[in-house]
Amino acid sequence: MSQNLKSIFIDGEAGTTGLGIRDRLAAVPEVVLKSIAPEKRKDPGARKEMMAGVDLVVLCLPDDAAKESVALADELGAGAPKIVDASTAHRVASDWTYGFAELEPGFAQKVANANRVSNPGCYPTGGIALLRPLVDAGLLPADHPITVNAVSGYSGGGKAMIEAYEAGTAPDFELYGLGLKHKHLPELQLYSRLERRPIFVPSVGNFRQGMLVSVPLHLETLPGKPKPADLHEALAARYAGSSFVSVLPATGDGKLEPQALNDTNKLELRVFGNAELGQAVLVARLDNLGKGASGAAVQNIRLMLGLPEA
Repeated sequence: MSQNLKSIFIDGEAGTTGLGIRDRLAAVPEVVLKSIAPEKRKDPGARKEMMAGVDLVVLCLPDDAAKESVALADELGAGAPKIVDASTAHRVASDWTYGFAELEPGFAQKVANANRVSNPGCYPTGGIALLRPLVDAGLLPADHPITVNAVSGYSGGGKAMIEAYEAGTAPDFELYGLGLKHKHLPELQLYSRLERRPIFVPSVGNFRQGMLVSVPLHLETLPGKPKPADLHEALAARYAGSSFVSVLPATGDGKLEPQALNDTNKLELRVFGNAELGQAVLVARLDNLGKGASGAAVQNIRLMLGLPEA
């Protein structure tokens, strides 16, 4: 085995995101995966010892458990590994780097230089990708009232939801998070640079994976009353040359299904608009388990360990 291999420990490898990351890393020849015996996965001493011997740790844990793992790493001082945290625990923490490499020009290098990276949520990945460039370009005021609607496959809903859908006991479609306090809202607002808290309405459908995130806009309420083409051009300019984010024309039939990018790390952005009516709908399509979770994590891992892009 080459001594140049980078070693990685996935803390919480048995969950959906952990398994997804493990499967993707198994195809990366530059890394070796380290594991703890199942009976020791909750043993702080065993986890700390493992952390001391690897280059990078991926946290696929509930928020509180992720914080506990970070505390263990802190005890290692200068010997602590780099960390990618897939939980929501550190996504808006000022001393962590947000792991959306396409957030702004040059941001991938910031991820590459970071020791601690918070992996983005699936819904915010689509929302931020659509909104941030328009805010930065002055086309969308930071205090504009924004609504973000989204639908995801059931694999993003955790063990109980997955079991309910696979058993045929869950509804074909349902809205949720209607208390307007979804855990993804803080990062969606912060990294989109929105001054006004957006309304976020998520939903789940009876399909395993895939996601659509949409933002409706009344263009006559925006500065300069931009046309749909102006929004498309701003997005296209922002992501020109990106390996994973594409800005594509609206579909000819005005339809879009959520599963076309499954098992990839791709993100597609489109502007559906009617210039005569002064209305537009921004739409992002991604795999909630890919660019929305495991795919993004592996992209960040590659950057942080100096590995070639997939």
